[in-house]
Amino acid sequence: MKIPGRFFAFTTAAALAASPGASVLASQASATTAHSFVGGYSVIHNSSSYRSATTVALAAASVPACTAGDLGVWVAADQDDGAAGTVYVPLEFTNLSHHTCTLHGFPGVSAISSTGRQLGSPAVWDHGVPARTVTLIPGGTGYASLGYSDVITGDCPAASKRTASDLLVYPPGQTQADHALWDSVTCTAPGSTEFLTVRVIAPGPGVRGDAG
Repeated sequence: MKIPGRFFAFTTAAALAASPGASVLASQASATTAHSFVGGYSVIHNSSSYRSATTVALAAASVPACTAGDLGVWVAADQDDGAAGTVYVPLEFTNLSHHTCTLHGFPGVSAISSTGRQLGSPAVWDHGVPARTVTLIPGGTGYASLGYSDVITGDCPAASKRTASDLLVYPPGQTQADHALWDSVTCTAPGSTEFLTVRVIAPGPGVRGDAG
């Protein structure tokens, strides 16, 4: 039989994580007692699980975003997968730092020449999958599915074709970029510059056929 009752605690993990004084509240929360009221009686509960939830919430809130300096970025060319005129390849992000960091959303990606000149338009964001937060421990890897249209570049006038040297890759929300080797043909002709697409970053190394 279900017994009517209600439960409350003096502070919540969500409130702690959002509060400017989160560290102070966290220490107070460790001494907080949770009460429930069943049948008119006040019952004192062990608050260790509450403290654990609070600790997890605060820890998650303190993990920084990955910067260009934290990451090594490269194209996993051996995992490419072609379909309907577009070749998809994982763009890998590995945490080379000594701390955990997170990635969330789209990277900024552009093809560049050996002199650093941008070739064509930045990769168009493909919203085919929802964004999620990817947590990278030291040595951990995430990836974004990068699409390359060999139809656009194949139909490009010869005078407007350029071979790229690298991809300039901005981690989500960052203003400093990494470089990934990428020696593919690009197109600079007006109306034919959107030959790259990219999806949001997903967890784990990318494998052939996995579009994020």
